[in-house]
Amino acid sequence: MNPREKEIYKVTLVGTAVNAVLIVLKFIAGIMGRSSAMVADAVHSLSDFVTDVIVLIFVKISSKPRDAGHEYGHGKFETFATMVIGFILALAGIALLVNGCRLVFDSVSGHELPKPTMIALVVAVISIISKEILYRYTDREGRKLNSKAVIANAWHHRSDAISSLGTFVGVGGAMFLGEKWRILDPLAAIVVSFFIIKAAYDIMRPSIDELLESSLPDAYEDEIRELLMSVPGVRAIHNMRTRRIGNEIAIDLHAKMDGAISLCEAHAIASEAERKVKGKYGQNTLITIHMEPIDPDVCNYVRN
Repeated sequence: MNPREKEIYKVTLVGTAVNAVLIVLKFIAGIMGRSSAMVADAVHSLSDFVTDVIVLIFVKISSKPRDAGHEYGHGKFETFATMVIGFILALAGIALLVNGCRLVFDSVSGHELPKPTMIALVVAVISIISKEILYRYTDREGRKLNSKAVIANAWHHRSDAISSLGTFVGVGGAMFLGEKWRILDPLAAIVVSFFIIKAAYDIMRPSIDELLESSLPDAYEDEIRELLMSVPGVRAIHNMRTRRIGNEIAIDLHAKMDGAISLCEAHAIASEAERKVKGKYGQNTLITIHMEPIDPDVCNYVRN
């Protein structure tokens, strides 16, 4: 296991441990505290726990070196894991939305909702504080490790903190504002569900783009062109294609050079271009350079 993989495992295991404790606390508080919002919050934490397990499994696979069957590496396994995390997060948000709407309908129809108790409020506060701390820690480490899956998991922690905040408001209102305000409990769950679904969309969109072989942003490609044009001997760049493979990038391009130089000189220029790109974007960057003369007539002259 390489150092990066070890750090990802460490960060994820911390989140897994916190989630495991919160799942138990929330289910107990939801049942004993008679809070449907807290039970829904517990389900959301359970989805966090599941995504932690997914990260642990897929990051190990994505860290495997290139082999005969995966010559571009296994980086997209991590991308796939990120998309799965977003999908599970979306399902959790939809489940909260449906459950909240059902309870609001019951309340409007005349059914009396149960009054939550103090244990639900206390656990909501514990969840808000612990999950926000966990989000900040996981996000910082994910950016340091350049892991989209870890960053996605950090946002899952943040969404759980938001969910618990909504639960706190709903439980508090239902407890202290009287019977007619008990509807705040499911209403809070509905509001939180929209935040969760939006977070899921933000997580899934870049992963889907990558799996569909979308190009890097224009600003990114312009930066690559500028870097390549700074290499002595490279006269022009065209037909450049870019894409992401997990945390790495792949670049294919045509580099125009002086057609009168030798093959060895052209190779040296291309090698320097590769060195600069890998120095900027990482040694695992995949770059393929097709060399061609700036003046096509030179080739016609050589053939003749």
